[in-house]
Amino acid sequence: MSTSQATASPNPSAVATGAIVSGVINAIINGAIQWYLLAGHAPLPLTVDSISTDEHTVFGAAVPLAVSLAVILTAVAYTTIKPPKPRFYPTFLWMTIKHGFFALGVIVTFAVLWQRVLGSILVPLAAAVIILGLVAGVVAAVVNYMTLMESHRRSQPAIAIR
Repeated sequence: MSTSQATASPNPSAVATGAIVSGVINAIINGAIQWYLLAGHAPLPLTVDSISTDEHTVFGAAVPLAVSLAVILTAVAYTTIKPPKPRFYPTFLWMTIKHGFFALGVIVTFAVLWQRVLGSILVPLAAAVIILGLVAGVVAAVVNYMTLMESHRRSQPAIAIR
């Protein structure tokens, strides 16, 4: 492989297509896992009006799901990147932490706004699993895309400005 091929820009639509496939696979797998974990808890509230509760909620399950997926999938995506790629430490370690906090912020913000605007809504187990599968799929797709595109950007040599 020539140097020009190794540093050629990735096709953003090809990266997006791969990210979508990854998202669909993760949505199915994590939906099945959530079905198993939440069986017997139906109906479930999407949110409750309390910062700390012992009650299982859909968005309460979505927070650790999204954060753990963001962290794990950033590290996994790093292993799939072909050289030349930046070192894992500190570049990708920081990206892993950043993606985890990004997922946390988005899910918690959405849940708080949902509770504020729509209140507590009970949903059947199937709807809860679909929502959690969608959360997993979106997180997987976005993290995969962001990691691959950022990896390419960081592996490019700096342009000297005269």
